[in-house]
Amino acid sequence: MIEVINPSHDPYFNLALEEYLVKSWTGPKNLFVLWQNQPAVIIGRNQNAIEEVNLPYLEQEGIALVRRMSGGGAVYHDSGNLNYTLVLDDSQDFANFDKFTRPVIKALKKIGVKAENSGRNDITIKGLKFSGNAQFKYRGRLLHHGTILFDSNLDIMTQVLNPGEHKIASKGIKSVRSRVTNICEHLSQDLTVEEFKEILARELLHLEPGSGTCELAPSDLQAVEALRENKYATWAWNYGHSPAFNLRKTASLAWGHIDIRLEVKHGRIGACRIFGDYFPSGEIEDLEGALIGVSYRLEDIKACLEEVGLLGYLPQIDANELARLICG
Repeated sequence: MIEVINPSHDPYFNLALEEYLVKSWTGPKNLFVLWQNQPAVIIGRNQNAIEEVNLPYLEQEGIALVRRMSGGGAVYHDSGNLNYTLVLDDSQDFANFDKFTRPVIKALKKIGVKAENSGRNDITIKGLKFSGNAQFKYRGRLLHHGTILFDSNLDIMTQVLNPGEHKIASKGIKSVRSRVTNICEHLSQDLTVEEFKEILARELLHLEPGSGTCELAPSDLQAVEALRENKYATWAWNYGHSPAFNLRKTASLAWGHIDIRLEVKHGRIGACRIFGDYFPSGEIEDLEGALIGVSYRLEDIKACLEEVGLLGYLPQIDANELARLICG
């Protein structure tokens, strides 16, 4: 296997790089990448972003959300999480997770940690999950990637992957929330994530014939940056792709109870009703109609409400507060 060196911690770039390597790369056919992200939530290809993630917390903490090519559940990345990606010029190993998780298990054995496969795509230590894996197949090429919790902030992980109290009825695929652990909690010796990265790299190099390293050429970097800008860093890909769902937001405020029902399709509001025991100052249907077609994200909803003006409908609440209620 050839290791492609990738020093980037930009989640948008790193997800774009994965697609480039499996679809457009003209270098060595069998390769792997070891990489890390700055804090980010990475959601599966078919997931509902709004259901899986605590979006207000992400916004508050400046945590990115990026949709990946492969299926599976939502995961949290930070500098304490190591990601590994393998790309092979043969898709016959699709769904053969054991082959690709074996190097991780062997690397851990070398540092005195016993790990084992659990279910189809997880690796565990003492029954606790520290690695989740997924795959993507494209025209005879196979991409396998996985997360490795080495010393990740599990408190933040719990925050970002827990949605709010409001229930969402979704047609999308839901993540399975599992008990997790960090590798560092099971070590009998001090070891950094960088040191473990080197140990894992040695195991991956021998997964397929041929070994060595290579770097991305300027033309590769340019192509990946273009894919980053035009796809992975866009709202349309990360949020607009979410499957259709129905959403209900309720609040009991000093001036009454408000019950907002939304139908959101492809990331945009398709229908809106605002129920409650409040006293509107105008025809609430006009306000509901103004929200139809607006992207389901805080800044767009707030801008719409400011343009319409709530004084003629709900004078007790301002645009920012109502927008946060709708998106909360």
